[in-house]
Amino acid sequence: MDYAGHPLYSCRNCQNPIALRTDLLSKSFIGKTGPAYMFAHAMNIIVGQKEDRKLITGLFTVADIYCSNCGETLGWKYVRAYDDRQKFKEGRFIIERAKIAKEY
Repeated sequence: MDYAGHPLYSCRNCQNPIALRTDLLSKSFIGKTGPAYMFAHAMNIIVGQKEDRKLITGLFTVADIYCSNCGETLGWKYVRAYDDRQKFKEGRFIIERAKIAKEY
């Protein structure tokens, strides 16, 4: 796919395109390494094993996500929220700011 003219975020390690700027939903999340972004979609990733994890906002079923090119851990995907107020996160991707670079 040609991403010319579409700002995107790529893997900081190998420059593999990970998410389009238009899919960025929020910059106000916290990941394992610090600031993290929520995206509606992610590409060129591998989704790992699902597991229940207690996070700041409650219990979720999540799956870690990895760069499909270099295997770098990028963040996680929300698979299931147990709290109805957190259901909007289901199917969304949290990607750590330190693991991606913005490209124009």
